[in-house]
Formats: sequence, structure tokens, C-alpha cells
Amino acid sequence: MSIQTKTGYVAVIGRPNAGKSSLLNWLIGEKLALVSHKANATRKRLNIIAMHENTQIIFIDTPGIHEQERLLNQFMLEEAMKAMGDCDLILFLAPASDSIQNYIDFLALNKNHIQHMVLLTKTDSVSQTALFDKIKEYQAFQDKFLALIPVSIKKGISQSYLLETISKQMPEHPYLYDPEILTTERLRDIYKELIREAIFENTSDEIPYFSDVIIDKVEEKETIENIYATIIVDKKSQKGILIGKEGQTIKRIGSHARKLIESLSQKRAFLKLVVVVKQGWSQDKDILKKIGYIVE
Repeated sequence: MSIQTKTGYVAVIGRPNAGKSSLLNWLIGEKLALVSHKANATRKRLNIIAMHENTQIIFIDTPGIHEQERLLNQFMLEEAMKAMGDCDLILFLAPASDSIQNYIDFLALNKNHIQHMVLLTKTDSVSQTALFDKIKEYQAFQDKFLALIPVSIKKGISQSYLLETISKQMPEHPYLYDPEILTTERLRDIYKELIREAIFENTSDEIPYFSDVIIDKVEEKETIENIYATIIVDKKSQKGILIGKEGQTIKRIGSHARKLIESLSQKRAFLKLVVVVKQGWSQDKDILKKIGYIVE
């Protein structure tokens, strides 16, 4: 008798910097999603695949839900909303220190009433008393969610327990992807995100939000990955900051990104970065399309 398989899509939703990408990297034991302590690091949806027994869970990492401002931000909000509409289950991530108002706002956005679980993240950052008080606040909404699960990646919670809880909500369906793969993304798109992470971690608060990365070419060889990429910024002054005095900042970004790429690819990496100015790029549909953000 054949084993009945289950497959489903799970949208991971929450405000910027709620810990979505960190959670997914931790669940699969690989670094695929961009992680930064700065808000709004994720800009587009990323499918990350986890296997648990006979269940294939396709997590959709989404940009943080926030107000529309620039055209790029509009794209990011639309990405999050599309993920909510295309999934079998929503994981709503809420840092334990957050106001419950963010959850109330989410309920208003979830117009199709797709079933969801609440994950209280970063529980190590609050006292036990504060955590219990926050759980009590959410219990007033217990008819809205399937489960309320406190999570701390630093302190640890069983990945198996969380995946098992999610698996119970997945529909019976043949696997959609090879069980051996971890993401549906192209390698060059993951490299782009790793370079963006290096920019976030090695520059001031303003620069990452006015920059993006275009992968011009990837040469995959047996022992080395040759990657040529262009970093675009909005102003000449930002280009100067990115390059830094005597090129020190861009060297630091390149070194950081190269280590991330080598850890993922298990090969040596050669990385060539060029910085160019494209004024108003985040409001230009043609440039956004070239980078990979399709704005309606």
C-alpha cells in the first residue's frame, strides 16, 4: 500500500523584522533567506521547502507588511498579500514585545479568513511574566487562530514539533517538488540576496534601502563559482559611501558576501562587485522589472 503524501503552501507573514527569514533558515538548517537586524530586508517572495515525514511544506517567505510608499514598497506589500491569497495556512509571526494591534491589523487584511497560527517570536527578549501576559492578550482571540506557539530560535524549540503541528493542516496531495531540493529559487537569485545581506550588515541604516543588486553573470565550475554583480544606488553620495575610503567598504561587503556564498555552495567563490548610480530606480518600472520586481 502506497504512503499517502501531503503537500501544502504556508505563507509566513508579519511586520518587518519579525524574524520570518531567521525562522525559515532555522527550520531547514540552511541559510537561504536574507537575514538582517534591519527592517524590510526581504523584498520579494521566496519559496523554501521543508520535508517532515510524508509531508512537503512549501514555506513562502514574504516582505514585512507595512504601508505603501515608494513603488518598490508597493510591490513588497503586494507580494505579501498574494502569498496570503495563495496558501493553505498562514503563520503570523509576532515578536513577544509587540503590541497586539499588529495582529488585529492582520485579521483585517486576512479577508478570505485563511486558517492561521500565531508564532510569538523573540521570546528570549522578554521576561516570563511579560510573555504570560502577552499570551493572555492573544487568548482573547483564540477562536480566530488554530494554535499559539511561543518560539525562541536562540533558546531553541523543537523544529520537529513545529513542523508536525504545521503538517497536520496540510492537504493530502502528491509532492509538487523533488523532496531533495530546499527552494524553487534559481541559485543566482539566492546569491543576489546574500550580497544584499552583506550590504545590510556593512553599511549605515539608509544605504541598504536605496540599493539593490543585479547578478550579471554566474560561471559555475567544479571547484569555484565566478559571480559578477552590479549594485545600484540612487545617488552619487550613496555610491561613495558603499565604496568607502580607499575601497574599504566594498571590500568588506565583498568578503562578507563571499563567505555566505561559499557556505551555501560548498565551493570557493570569486565575486566581482561594481557600483552604479541609477537615480530614482525604486520608482522606475523598467529598472524594477530588470531587477526582478514586477509592478502592476
